[in-house]
Amino acid sequence: MTEVLAATQAFDERIRTRTARVGIVGLGYAGLPLAMAFAEAGFDVTGIDLNAERVRAVTERRPYLVDVPAERYEVLDGELRATAEYAAVADLDALTICVPTPLSKTRTPDISYVVSAAESVAANLRPGQLIVLQSTTYPGTTAEIVLPILERTGGTAGEDFFVGYAPERVDPGNKRFTIRTTPKLVAGVTDECRRRTELLYRQIVDEVVPVSSPIVAETAKLHENTFRAVNIALANELALMCDKLGISAWEVIEAAATKPFAFLPHYPGPGLGGDCIPVVPQFLAARVREYGYSPQLIDAAHEINTRMPSYVVQKVTDALNEGALPVKGSRLLLLGMAYKADVHDIRESPSLEVMRLLLARGADVRYCDPWVPELELDGALHRSVAWTRDEVAGADCVVVLTQHREFLDEPLWDAARCTVDARNVVPAGPNVHRI
Repeated sequence: MTEVLAATQAFDERIRTRTARVGIVGLGYAGLPLAMAFAEAGFDVTGIDLNAERVRAVTERRPYLVDVPAERYEVLDGELRATAEYAAVADLDALTICVPTPLSKTRTPDISYVVSAAESVAANLRPGQLIVLQSTTYPGTTAEIVLPILERTGGTAGEDFFVGYAPERVDPGNKRFTIRTTPKLVAGVTDECRRRTELLYRQIVDEVVPVSSPIVAETAKLHENTFRAVNIALANELALMCDKLGISAWEVIEAAATKPFAFLPHYPGPGLGGDCIPVVPQFLAARVREYGYSPQLIDAAHEINTRMPSYVVQKVTDALNEGALPVKGSRLLLLGMAYKADVHDIRESPSLEVMRLLLARGADVRYCDPWVPELELDGALHRSVAWTRDEVAGADCVVVLTQHREFLDEPLWDAARCTVDARNVVPAGPNVHRI
């Protein structure tokens, strides 16, 4: 008992004095900002990623994410190093797993990255380590998948090693809500596991919120994103209905938002993008189907949101028809391929589907995105054109899909012959069509 108490006190002291060695598995949109936050707080941090280019970028202090510019490397109180070798795990006191959890082709959770990371960590596990899963995943993953893998080493969670869950709440490009200022949910498979997880994150987050179990934290994370997906679907359906009524969905939403209680405005758009909102609700839906429950609202929201690119294409078709032009052969300029403003990320971006559908109809499609200089779509490479008056004037129709700041700071809308605006950023005019 004395040895256990001494070991606990030693762990706590290393965390509080920032002398603990912290590791992050996965240096993507969630992992690298987290690694940077610990390093800025004074910890020595080791990032582990099998992507050699990411490892080189961190080693050379080259930025590849909007939230981690080069200047952040210059003011670290601790150290940040990167490696592709899981052998580094043995030297760590605490480790957070931040690997991706995409959807499979059947729209079920693919946790192969989590399994692989957990197995690699287990192969290098040493007594006293804290292992925290941060990846967004289906309810039960921490206790049913990660814990058994670690227990196969022969140790017991809460005694020989410690296992927690602390879901990420990263919003790329958001300057107001950072890792420090966004409350952090934490849980553990035992009380001591939760306590250690809470202590670790209190070093870099202003408000840490412990919950009773990992499955509660896992489900809370899914509910957060499902809330967004369902409410965006409601806004998108409102746009479809207002189109029939001949009124502006945007004006309706702004009018409703004047109510000071019981209303939270969400806005329509060309669809859902990113690795969370279009994907995460399917984790919850797939899990509860195993229990015989059909998540009807989630399914309905998914159907509405995935229909929006086709609706945008129809709007483009109608706008061209008004000018006696067919889609086939018309030059179209798509503004914004990233899924949201002022980020590089094109994962699940509805702009890609809009481009795909227009190309299939024979349109001469170009795109402009200062954040996405090139992209590959269905085996073909496309490169961004410049945001210039000539490009805008040369298009038969300009389609606004992502409201990047550059488009708003240097507006060229007056040069457009025809505009379809999916983001409500173009001033009203006779040739401006909103979704």
